Amino acid sequence: MAKHSTKAAGIDTGKHKLDVALSCGEAVLQVANNEAGYGELCNWLRRHRVKRIGIEASGGYERDVVAWLRGRGHIVIIFQPLQVRAYAQFHLKRAKNDRIDAGLIALCAADSKQIREPSDPRLAAFKERLRLIEQIEEDASRMKTRLEGYRDKSLISRLKAEIKRLCAWRRSALKALFAELALHADLHRKIELLSSIDGVGPRTALAMLVHMPELGTLTREEAASLGGLAPFDHDSAQRRGQRHIFGGRRRLRRSLYAAALPAAFHWNNALMALYKRLTAAGKPHKVALVACARKLIIYANAVLERGTPWAASAQAG
Repeated sequence: MAKHSTKAAGIDTGKHKLDVALSCGEAVLQVANNEAGYGELCNWLRRHRVKRIGIEASGGYERDVVAWLRGRGHIVIIFQPLQVRAYAQFHLKRAKNDRIDAGLIALCAADSKQIREPSDPRLAAFKERLRLIEQIEEDASRMKTRLEGYRDKSLISRLKAEIKRLCAWRRSALKALFAELALHADLHRKIELLSSIDGVGPRTALAMLVHMPELGTLTREEAASLGGLAPFDHDSAQRRGQRHIFGGRRRLRRSLYAAALPAAFHWNNALMALYKRLTAAGKPHKVALVACARKLIIYANAVLERGTPWAASAQAG
């Protein structure tokens, strides 16, 4: 692989340790994934005059070191595992261990042409709490599905009690999260702007704010793609394949899809017209709903970009 003019470091994150390598291949380091290790890492990075750092998302084990490094002025790029794997495949790199992975991440960082500003650090804690709320919702949904398969009254009673407990937990967790958000005037204002869109309630607005903090700074295409709602071509020569949505942020996409259903039938005139137009043209129900969900994220991006409620906007596209 070619040498890069930008000296970058790559970090392969484990639960207990960090493997670090330079894009130029000059040195490697292994430190503990704790504050003592982060101090050692910062000294090592300064000594090697590293310009930027790449790190692979690994289920949350990377969050503390990313916050530590950014808090000390380092440029940190977070890569999805798919990006690093694709880079390795392109360069025909089949060997794999933590040290090799760190080197590949460093090369990805050195090659990156676009570096986004880090998201608001306040949202990291909110994101973790929202993830728990989403998991509670998933647990309650599974319990409701499980309930349908039982006839024993004592078991049904226990399942219903558990569903009631989970729903109460969800309500109290959401109430506490919104109360804390309200302490931040700018974040509370964003929730209000997003909730001004017909069919978007506070729960969906919260998911958009936390899962896509870039909203308001994106193009329409970028917003749809990050939301996992952009249809991708699947063509080759004379063949025209079916378009499919792919990737994006799964939990956000789930929230938008859930909001699109009532919005397209009851609450949002623009989405109701879109849904009717698409189904009249022969599009399946799910395809039309995905298109409505895509419009919601585009509306949200426009509302935050303009800083005005949706009802006061042009309501275009």
